[in-house]
Amino acid sequence: MVQNAILRGHSSRLGTEQGLSAHEDRDRAAGGDGEPTSRHLQQVTVEFEYPVYFTRDAFAPANPCLREAIATREPWRRHRLFAVIDRNVALASPWLVGAIHAYVERHHDALELVAEPLVLEGGEAAKNDTAVATRLHTRWNELGMDRQSVIVIVGGGALLDLAGYAAAVAHRGLRVVRLPTSVLAQADSGVGVKCGVNLFGKKNFVGTFAPPFGVVNDGRFLETLAARDVVAGMAEAVKVALIRDGDFFAWLVAHADELAACALGPLGELIQRCAALHLRHIATSGDPFELGSARPLDFGHWAAHKLEAMTRHRLRHGEAVAIGLAIDATYAERSGLCDAATAASVRALLGRLGLPLWDEALAQTAGGRRVVLDGLAEFREHLGGELTITLLRRIGEGVEVHEIRESLMEDAIARLVPARQ
Repeated sequence: MVQNAILRGHSSRLGTEQGLSAHEDRDRAAGGDGEPTSRHLQQVTVEFEYPVYFTRDAFAPANPCLREAIATREPWRRHRLFAVIDRNVALASPWLVGAIHAYVERHHDALELVAEPLVLEGGEAAKNDTAVATRLHTRWNELGMDRQSVIVIVGGGALLDLAGYAAAVAHRGLRVVRLPTSVLAQADSGVGVKCGVNLFGKKNFVGTFAPPFGVVNDGRFLETLAARDVVAGMAEAVKVALIRDGDFFAWLVAHADELAACALGPLGELIQRCAALHLRHIATSGDPFELGSARPLDFGHWAAHKLEAMTRHRLRHGEAVAIGLAIDATYAERSGLCDAATAASVRALLGRLGLPLWDEALAQTAGGRRVVLDGLAEFREHLGGELTITLLRRIGEGVEVHEIRESLMEDAIARLVPARQ
């Protein structure tokens, strides 16, 4: 299955003259020296398109998906590529490096592997080492990689973020083809347009928006994942179902036991449905590069990001998101935005999937105040503008609020304490 992601909208980047329009106001005002001031309003419409494949055995020589993702736009030439692999993936799939070589050899008319694949540490903690980006830049400079070269990244969401960021700022953007290997990355972050690294103890403090050249979701990699990582990735599916698709939420409830058991059939459907909703939001929200303050796909994330930092990534991202969803659903109930049955159904589904609703980090206080609440201010800073938090109105529909009552949020968190047992 191939899903095309097409992003349309206004961008402040000047990358093309197509669709350019200008508006000038002259002699409307005087400058400090009395001379007329000229105003030129630049408007550029940029369209991005990239394929998202759902397949199995992407590196099997007869599988065309990777070749198509790299070469379809320019089939007349060979494409220089460099592969970056998550160390956890390399260990779980010892056949992978050999398979990459065999695939490129089979498709040597279109692909050229410029060097041995580079294996890097994965996991969220790897994003804390910004020196890795410099290491990648050094290697790519040695190899003469240019804006037409392709970086193939095979790994979980953290490595996609890290290597994707390095590629995005090299020559102002190398082409990136992602092969996400985790449930979370295949369903959510790996099909999106963001990349970044952590700095100053803040998640994705340094980053940018860089749509990939293509995405290939390979179901074979899911078979190597630990059950904890499979389940953690499902939190993003619960999130997007809650704010975008009530039918999908009902499907998750109906298949919760199979999903908790990591059944591959339902898991594959979860990934495709979640990814499709994510892609639709990016393409149709009118703000694919998040120029405004609203960020509905970060429902539950103000607490999640803070919990990840507080636990030094002991919590998986998906586990932190699950706790954030439970907190915000309970807060929505306590503030009258949604009814008690709705909030209870959220907590019940998370619990049935095997996701946590509580972590001991939530009990940490400073000056009599829960430390996790600092995540609200940090989230606002990351978004910019006024505080905008997506909460739940009903299953399938979110609502944006611009004020959080800390006393009520404290109460919501306290109500989750028994769930840790």
